[in-house]
Amino acid sequence: MFDDIRRDIKVIFERDPAAKSTLEVLLTYPGLHALIMHRVAHFLYKKKFFTLARIVSQVSRFLTGIEIHPGAKIGKGVFIDHGMGVVIGETAEVGDNVTIYQGVTLGGTGKEKGKRHPTIGNNVVISAGAKVLGSFEVGDNVKIGAGSVVLKPVPPNCTVVGVPGKIVKKDGQRVARASEIDLRHDLLPDPVMEMITDLKKRISDLEKQVEDLKAKKQE
Repeated sequence: MFDDIRRDIKVIFERDPAAKSTLEVLLTYPGLHALIMHRVAHFLYKKKFFTLARIVSQVSRFLTGIEIHPGAKIGKGVFIDHGMGVVIGETAEVGDNVTIYQGVTLGGTGKEKGKRHPTIGNNVVISAGAKVLGSFEVGDNVKIGAGSVVLKPVPPNCTVVGVPGKIVKKDGQRVARASEIDLRHDLLPDPVMEMITDLKKRISDLEKQVEDLKAKKQE
């Protein structure tokens, strides 16, 4: 567990420029506290102490504002930034080196039994307020834009934005190399604005054609 905590602290320094000291991180980062308490709850859950595991989870939720079900599987190098309002469901699986911002939900879509929450790959960035709902996979090196609602599987190396989430590839290249994590979730394409821009251009072209026809008629 101490090795995991040291790794978690290192990850925070790598991805959060606001982190100033190890003591500050240990005392004031709710994402770190939630992950530590989740490991305890997950251990109890695997030992079938379900009620005790849920109690630990609820204490963590009360203290940090982050709710991680004891049954969820969390990988290494996960960073929950700020974290208020983050919800991770029972059968969710989160890969390594994943960054999760505040208000994110990894949830289900109904009362079905078994696997009902998403599986998140490695090196994924899930931006503030995003919702990933259902039992499907989100591939490695994916970025999910703020406020997006993802309801379908996402292949590796893609960017997803919008409601419902739409896949937008970034110049046909991978979003991030396996050795690095692209945290620039503020630089995402906007498919809705692109469509509006395209429509405006088509309207302008049509208006020009109408004016040309009027000019020819007058001649």
